[in-house]
Amino acid sequence: MKKTKILVATLCVAIIGLVTIAADHIDAPAAQGTTADITDFYAFQGEDTDNIAFVANVQGLLSPTASATASFDENVMVEFNIDTDGDAVEDLVIQATPRDGKMYFFGPYSPSSTGLNSTINEMATTSEVDITAYGSSAITSSNNGMKFFAGPRDDPFFMDFAQYGEIIAGNATSFNSPGSDTFAGTNVLSIVVEVPKSMIGGTGTINTWVEAKTKQ
Repeated sequence: MKKTKILVATLCVAIIGLVTIAADHIDAPAAQGTTADITDFYAFQGEDTDNIAFVANVQGLLSPTASATASFDENVMVEFNIDTDGDAVEDLVIQATPRDGKMYFFGPYSPSSTGLNSTINEMATTSEVDITAYGSSAITSSNNGMKFFAGPRDDPFFMDFAQYGEIIAGNATSFNSPGSDTFAGTNVLSIVVEVPKSMIGGTGTINTWVEAKTKQ
């Protein structure tokens, strides 16, 4: 059984529940602005209600010019962690790592070890998708009932930071409707995997979180 050792970076976004969203555009100094910087994590029911979609966005606040040259770091693995029994320890993982213009996915499978250090079990179910270039139509692939995408996308997070600053300063009591989208015109690099619920615990409640881990 061939395995590749990966050590965790100092970045983790925790999510609890079946349908939920988290955003984290300001990270710890060790991760902020690096290729391991997670901006958002989304987990939601797919258009096919028998599926659940996981989305990890990295390298936020990319301008259109920067988006044209941005790329996934081949030394960074993004790991979707899935806890099926409520003990806050991953029972299944889906790992995504780029190589030569493709994003490779491993899993879902039960990891041989849990916690901060990870290995890639290259004997697990392996899937791949061509990384979509900026400005091109989305390239997707499917394998074993799962669907995949990787590439630049408009930053979906909405936040009016200017009005937030006014509220914190005591100059305003609420946000405007509509507000001003601070992230308008910026992009992220997205990794998307849609998985049949039957592969990750059926229709019961799961806990899920995502980590970016760097090769050491």
